[in-house]
Amino acid sequence: MSLEEESEFEESFDGVAESDELFEHHHLIADINESVRIDLYLMDRIPNVSRTRLQAIAKSNNLIVNGKPVKSNYKVRSKDDISIVLPFPVRELKLIPENIPLDIVYEDDDLVIVNKPSRMVVHPGYGNYTGTLLNGLIYHFESLPKQDDYYGRPGLVHRIDKHTTGLLAVAKTELAMAHLSKQFFDRTSDRRYYALVWGDLKEDEGTITGHIGRSQKNRKAFCVYEDESHGKHAVTHYKVVERFRYVTLVECKLETGRTHQIRVHFLHIGHPLFHDLEYGGDRIIKGTTFTKYRQFIENAFKLIPGQALHAKTLGFTHPRTGKWMEFDSELPQDFQNVLDKWRNYSQNKQD
Repeated sequence: MSLEEESEFEESFDGVAESDELFEHHHLIADINESVRIDLYLMDRIPNVSRTRLQAIAKSNNLIVNGKPVKSNYKVRSKDDISIVLPFPVRELKLIPENIPLDIVYEDDDLVIVNKPSRMVVHPGYGNYTGTLLNGLIYHFESLPKQDDYYGRPGLVHRIDKHTTGLLAVAKTELAMAHLSKQFFDRTSDRRYYALVWGDLKEDEGTITGHIGRSQKNRKAFCVYEDESHGKHAVTHYKVVERFRYVTLVECKLETGRTHQIRVHFLHIGHPLFHDLEYGGDRIIKGTTFTKYRQFIENAFKLIPGQALHAKTLGFTHPRTGKWMEFDSELPQDFQNVLDKWRNYSQNKQD
């Protein structure tokens, strides 16, 4: 959330009684089995909003549940209808078609599979108004379907981070949108990623489990919580592909699809992704203290702009034909260059 937006939020708390009109900024139906405080519940579901701000919103009677204002300690129940209303309009991000080259792996009348490069944001947001994958998609395709959970994000049924590369499915019809979204929600799709993580993993394969929610210290980041009231259940399965002494290449299969899931889960077990700028992977985690090794790592960091993470394979049932489809993508050149560098290092390193 920008400083200008924060200012508007703060000004709105005291001025709501003088406003002639209220605008709905967020709306959701509670999806929990156990009751939890509404400020904690919303912190995990609304980007870049603090608990203090939510409490101020509630104090100004702008937090509405089932048609009535509630306090910040209100206990959310399943199927509660929750709205945040404020006396200024929502800033709408206008989708501008842009002639951006797209690596289209597959296309038919129902869907498109795109191989996203690094540095490309999937959809517009604050700080990234243009140059996104979605800007390119709406240029190449005249009409893409929308769904309630993806306001202003036509065709998207899932997404990957800015520096993560690889395969994304994009729906071209309402049927495909609904069908693919349900597959991702029901976990019947198959997504596999390649990740280079710091350290030599003890086991050749394993499973990482932990509730993932927004960090209370850094609202742009996520972390693992033991208490499900602070996050959503998440499961990542992995197996080792290749070992390079101080880093390990792993294949990850997602059982759930939480934001930053692979990055947060491996950080949680002490193996952050190599050159992950947000989760501490952009410094030496394992290895020697020699100057030559430090220079080697710095040169490796220069080869790749962000975390070494690639959405390699994507499988799902075609929404119209009912046939299983599976796509595979090669590692991008910068990721491959990092692996080659580590492979050469580990093979020539003398014990």
